[in-house]
Amino acid sequence: MVVWWAVARAELVRPLYLPGPGAVWDAFVDANRCRPISADSERIVCGEQGYYLWGHLLASLQRMAVGVGAAVVLGPVVGFLMGSIRWVRVAVEPYLNFIRSLPPLGYLGLLIVWFGIGDLSKYWLLFLAAFPPIVIATINGIRNNREDRIHAARSLGASRLQVATQVVLPSALPDIINGVRIAVGFAWTTVVAAELQNGLPGIGGLAYQAGVQLRTPLVIACIIVIGLAAIALDSAIKRLGEVLVPWQGRA
Repeated sequence: MVVWWAVARAELVRPLYLPGPGAVWDAFVDANRCRPISADSERIVCGEQGYYLWGHLLASLQRMAVGVGAAVVLGPVVGFLMGSIRWVRVAVEPYLNFIRSLPPLGYLGLLIVWFGIGDLSKYWLLFLAAFPPIVIATINGIRNNREDRIHAARSLGASRLQVATQVVLPSALPDIINGVRIAVGFAWTTVVAAELQNGLPGIGGLAYQAGVQLRTPLVIACIIVIGLAAIALDSAIKRLGEVLVPWQGRA
């Protein structure tokens, strides 16, 4: 922060490319308050693009909740089937790897053609970004189950359903939680791509529009908010994992 302030203060870099912390703070404040359009105008505008900055952030989080939420629900199911049934894994794995290898911008245009420029295409983009990591983590968790625990449960008379729900899934849960953490992080970095088209309100869409308008302080303010939100999301999932799998790390 000190180096940033010193470089900006000395104008070693043009403010268009690197505004000072004060300018970024002013942009952040302006994006969260109402203000007149100009000094001699009575017309008032609030926030940016018709929404406060927190409203843009909330819109992006809502899109994440739908797209990633669907991946969190379906990913473990598909991963469990692939990890438990060989022919399912052989049949589905090539398609899963194909989707995983594509960058989000690679299929964004196709999703827009199929689902339009509204939120539905954004939901699909975030879903496709989050789905493969969760599936792969679930497969690893299922396949890393200790055989002695499964044999012990069966020797005590447990049914296949009981073994699956009370032995296999609890053992795989730490891997599933880690997969969700990775998926959420990757999906959050995809927000900007998801909101390139008709992305307002949205924190990624606001950052993109501000960049097009050469409003560098607002771009940096959006980047900081995106980064802080990512840290908060990861911390929340990590804490949730500690609650759901308190036995993690124990023998």
